[in-house]
Amino acid sequence: MDRIIEKKTWTLKKMLTIGIAAALGLSLIYLLVFRDKQSRLYIEESQLSVAEVKLDRFQEFIPVDGVVYPKTTIFIDAVQGGTIEDVFVEDGAILQKGDAILKLVNADMELQYMDQETRMYDAINNLQNSKVSLERSKFSRQLEIVSLESQIDRVKLDFIRKQQLHKDALISDKEFEDAKRDYDLTLKQLQISLELQRLDSLSMVEQSKQINNSIDRMHNNLSLLNKNLQNLIIKSPATGKLSSFSVEIGQTKTAGEHLGQIDMMEDGFKLRANIDERYISTVFIGQEAEFDFAGNTFQLEIMKIYTDVNNGSFQVDLKFTGQEPNGIKRGQTVQLRLKFSSAREAIIVKRGGFFQETGGNWIYVIDPSGKFAIKRNIRLGRQNTNYYEVMEGLQPGEKVIVSSYESFGKKDKLVFK
Repeated sequence: MDRIIEKKTWTLKKMLTIGIAAALGLSLIYLLVFRDKQSRLYIEESQLSVAEVKLDRFQEFIPVDGVVYPKTTIFIDAVQGGTIEDVFVEDGAILQKGDAILKLVNADMELQYMDQETRMYDAINNLQNSKVSLERSKFSRQLEIVSLESQIDRVKLDFIRKQQLHKDALISDKEFEDAKRDYDLTLKQLQISLELQRLDSLSMVEQSKQINNSIDRMHNNLSLLNKNLQNLIIKSPATGKLSSFSVEIGQTKTAGEHLGQIDMMEDGFKLRANIDERYISTVFIGQEAEFDFAGNTFQLEIMKIYTDVNNGSFQVDLKFTGQEPNGIKRGQTVQLRLKFSSAREAIIVKRGGFFQETGGNWIYVIDPSGKFAIKRNIRLGRQNTNYYEVMEGLQPGEKVIVSSYESFGKKDKLVFK
């Protein structure tokens, strides 16, 4: 007997179809909602440079090269031009003040000196003759007065004698009057001579003073001429070390030309540094710097700023504020750390190649699992040669990738293989 077979609701085929459809739906939902949409790049972790973010003392500074110079230097220039005839010392010699360095010859100058010397001696002789003439005039006037005084004695005696004879009516009135006239005339001549002597004396004092002054000037001019001639022998202006001295016999040097310099070693050293012109508004007198030498750190401060900008930089002179290093030499170059702030506590991250790609605006932070790194926005502040100051975006203890990002293509996520 036939019986009706009931159709099953959940057949295997139907269950498989529903299962596959459900799986596809869930996959679609995952892809649309839950899937990680970040762009990613798979890289070898060994190719990366990783640094830990720290909380430490931070100081802003820039590195600059400083060249060692003596603190005091005296330049040697040719006062008179000429041809080098002889060189007495070599570069680097230790000299005492007044030691001869080299000798110049200048035939034209020597001939000119001889000509001027002759003319000056002639002028001095003429002035001396004028002075002698004044003395002669003085004695001539004195001789004239003596002669008049003697003449007065004679005419006075004659007048007195004839005055008595005239009283006694022994001579005529004319003889008496002639004797009186001669006596009065001689007295007037003496008065005039005495007045002339007084005037001559005043004039002679002034003229003698002018003549003596002129003679002194002539002698000073002769001394100056002789000194100029002696300037052909170049001598050390101070005790110290001769440097930047490079001359050869036969070379011609013009007046004012630089020949070398004397470094006064006992005064110590200074450093001269070139600084980028971008910092010219932030550099000041007294600003601190330091450098390492022979295992020790030495402190300096800026003592002079040269504001002229050449080839994008300006110069400063720095002096030591404490002990100077032993063994440092003139012309030696050391790297200084020019400080722009005092040390203070800050979150810092090591400098690296990442900055060229990010400009300090973001960085890859490694996940605590150590399996990947995520791109994160940050903000950096000041910097020095070793670290950046972190203003926002990182915490002490986090690890970041500091090597170059050039090949990462700005992916959101780096997955380590």
